[in-house]
Order: sequence, then C-alpha cells, then structure tokens
Amino acid sequence: MSITASQAQSAPPAPAVPPFNVRGVAAIYKFEMARFQRTLLQSLVAPIISTALYFVVFGSAIGSRISSVHGVSYGAFIVPGLLMLSVLTESLANASFGIYMPKFTGTIYELLSAPVSSLEIVLGFVGAAVSKSLLLGALILGTASLFVPIRVLHPAWMIGFLVLTSASFSLCGFILGLWARSFEQLQFAPMLVVTPLTFLGGAFYSIDMLPHAWRTVSLFNPIVYLISGFRWSFYGSSDVGLSVSLGSTCAFLLACLALIVWIFRTGYRLKS
Repeated sequence: MSITASQAQSAPPAPAVPPFNVRGVAAIYKFEMARFQRTLLQSLVAPIISTALYFVVFGSAIGSRISSVHGVSYGAFIVPGLLMLSVLTESLANASFGIYMPKFTGTIYELLSAPVSSLEIVLGFVGAAVSKSLLLGALILGTASLFVPIRVLHPAWMIGFLVLTSASFSLCGFILGLWARSFEQLQFAPMLVVTPLTFLGGAFYSIDMLPHAWRTVSLFNPIVYLISGFRWSFYGSSDVGLSVSLGSTCAFLLACLALIVWIFRTGYRLKS
C-alpha cells in the first residue's frame, strides 16, 4: 500500500532521544559532596590520623627490623599499600552509604521517578565517591611524605591506578548499598571481606617474603594485583606483572558495571 504525501506530512514525528541530563547528574553530585562537607571529620581527618598511626607503629616497630624491601626502605615501601587501603575502603563506604540512605528514608522512589536515567544516577553517586577518594588519596600521600621520602617513578600510571581503583570500588560500594537491607549488612563486606583481604594482599609486605605455598594462596587475592600495580608506579618493582595488575583491575571494573546494569534492568533490591 502506497502512502500519499498528505499522509506522510500528517504522520507524528518519531520520538526524540532524550538528551543527557547534565543538571540531574550535577544535582546528585552536589548533594553527595555537600554531605561529604558535613562529615569532614569522619571522611578525612579519621583516615589521615589512622595513616599516621600506621607509620608510627609499622614504620618504627617493624621498619627497625626490616631495612629494605626490593631496594626500598620499609617505611616508603608501605606507602602505596596504606594509600590503596584507605582509598578502596573509603570508596566502598562513601558509595554504599550514599545510595543506601535514599533507600532507608524512602526518597529513592523520588529519584527513580525523576527524569534521570540509571546511567545518570550511577554517574552522580559514583562520581562523587570517586572525587572524595581522590581527595583523600592526595591528602594521605602528603601526610606520608612527612614521615618518609617518597618518589613516584611513573606518576601517570599512579594516577591511572588510583582512578581505576576508586571507580571500581565505588561501583562495588554502589552495588553493596543497593543490596543491603540494614546497616549491619552495609558494614558486612567492608569489615569482614575487604579489610582482611587488603591486609593479606601485600599492603605491609611483599608476597615474595612468604613461603611458596602461601605465596600461591595470595595470588587468589584480588587485592594483591591492585596493590602490586600501584606499588610499581612508585618504585618500578612489583609482586606480579604490570599487565596482569592492570587487566585484573579493569576486569573488576567491568564486572561491577555489568552487575549494576543487571540490577537496574531487573529492579533487584531497587523497588522493594
């Protein structure tokens, strides 16, 4: 059947693809950053004090018995591990708490009914969490430089690993905040999973110092690859290859993205 010119002119236009809602993303981002400013004592001061205490305890007590690791003084050797420990922990906590509170108070339904897409919601919350983590990382690096001399051989790689790690664990925290039904569940993964894996992931030692059997076991810990690649950017030495560390970090990031896509498509723990 042919369509006449008058019918073609009267046909309704195809629906336009909605543009990217920059204002919506900015509103979520600003809201989260405002909450961050109200909790500066908890968000910045506490991690910096903890880092200083780590240097006093580990740097003085253990550093006096271990002269160097891979040609680097022990105090300087633990800087990347401490930095990574703080950044990934805060990324996880900031993103999980940021999305959990709207669920807890019921305001998430207003967010879901607003003219913002799932991508824009994730960008707003995760972008704010990444910004907080990068700021914290810069402050901790400055604090560490007061205790030990620090050199960064590959600054671009250092920033890249820091951004990838912050983004990956912010996405992971976003998933945790959507999954949690209570504050107890919200604290489950950081306290019982992430923190032990970080301490066992070579933050304060090289896995080359372990017996062969335990070194093999450590290679199943994903945190090992994050810390190893990050330490390479400082001193040019690592426990595993740079390509393996980078590939593992990117794989974790993509896995978190895939899981978030599935959550928004199915509405799992999002509308109940």
